[in-house]
Amino acid sequence: MATSSVQGCCLCGELRWEIDLPLDWATHCHCSICRRSHGSVFATYVVGPADSFRWVAGEAQTGSYESSPGFHRHFCSTCGSVSPDRMGEVAFMAAGCLDADPQLRPDRHIFVDSRASWYEIPEDDLARHGAYAQPIAEAQRSPTPELPELSRPGLLRGGCLCGAVAYEVGPGVGIVHCHCSRCRKSRSAAHASNVMCRAQGFVYARGADLVTTYKVPEAEMFTTAFCAVCGGGLPRDPGTAPFAVVPGGSLDTDPGTLPQVHIFVGSKAPWFEIRDAVSQNETYVPGFANSHEWAAAQGG
Repeated sequence: MATSSVQGCCLCGELRWEIDLPLDWATHCHCSICRRSHGSVFATYVVGPADSFRWVAGEAQTGSYESSPGFHRHFCSTCGSVSPDRMGEVAFMAAGCLDADPQLRPDRHIFVDSRASWYEIPEDDLARHGAYAQPIAEAQRSPTPELPELSRPGLLRGGCLCGAVAYEVGPGVGIVHCHCSRCRKSRSAAHASNVMCRAQGFVYARGADLVTTYKVPEAEMFTTAFCAVCGGGLPRDPGTAPFAVVPGGSLDTDPGTLPQVHIFVGSKAPWFEIRDAVSQNETYVPGFANSHEWAAAQGG
C-alpha cells in the first residue's frame, strides 16, 4: 500500500515540500520568538520523522536566522513564509503552510506565560505549559539597539525578530483574525491577527532598507512585508491609506484593543478549532468590502 503524505508550500509557491503520514505531534507556541518570526499571535508546528520529509522545490532559496544559539529560523526569501527544518531525527514545519489536513491535532499550548498581553487563550482541553512541555529554558534573542523616544505620545512600536527593523504606528482601532488561505500562508499560522492601526505617524524607525515586500500577483491588494535578515513579519508602509495593517505578533506595545472578529472562517485550517466568543464571519464582516472599511466604522 502506498504511503500517504501531506504537502506544503509558502505564500509565493516557490518553496514546496512533503512529509509522509502519520506525523508525531503538533503544538501551539505562544513564545515571543515565534510571535516575532511569524508576525502572528501564536505559531502552530507539526512534527514528524526527518527521514519522511522531502523538499520538492526551492530549498536553496530559503533564508536563515540564528534566533537562539544553535537554533535557526528559516523562511522564504521571496515572500517571508516560515519554511520547514530538520533537526536530528525530526522534521518540523509551520502548520499554516500545509496544503491539506495533517490528520492530527495540536495537543498542547507551550510558553503560555509569554503570550501576547491582548490575547486570551480560549478554554479547550489541551495541556498548557508555561514554557516547553519539558524543562528546557527559553533561549533569548540577542539584545537590540535602543530606540529614541517615540516621536509623539500615543503611538505603538514594534519590530522584527532580529531587531534590525523597527517601526512606529498610530493607535489600534480593532483586531481582525483572518483565516483566509493567503493569510495562513503569509503568517504560516492558524490565522493572521491583523491589528488595524491609524496610519498617521507610521515610520520605520530603523531598517527601512531591509523591509522586503511580496504582492500576490493575482490579488488586487494582498501584499506582505518581512525583514530580509530574519524573515520576521512586519507591516508594510501604508502610504496614503488611512490604516496600517500590523501583524499582531510584531508589536512591542499593547495595541489597546482586543480581537473583535474572525473573517473568512469558511477557509479556516481543518486542524484549528475556533473556541473563543469573537464574532465569526464566512468572508468579510457583512456590510463591509474589506477590513479597512470595517476599521473606519470602529471610530477610526
